[in-house]
Amino acid sequence: MTEPTTDQSVLNRIQELVSHEHALQHKEALSEEDRARLRHVQVELDQCWDLLRQRRALRTVGQDPDRAQVRPAEIVEKYEQ
Repeated sequence: MTEPTTDQSVLNRIQELVSHEHALQHKEALSEEDRARLRHVQVELDQCWDLLRQRRALRTVGQDPDRAQVRPAEIVEKYEQ
């Protein structure tokens, strides 16, 4: 069984991903594997931010934040900034 999702666990994951993203971005040259990993990290970051927003929105309207779900990359990547 996996650990329950909380706002703090999502924020912790965001921090991990941002650190990894920065490490990749500061490399002298990126290999194809590095570029693929960077893209994966960026998508996962978008998914985490979306999940956190969902949790907060559900809580704001008095609903259970645990109803929030990670949305597929195809959905979160189409959001406008």
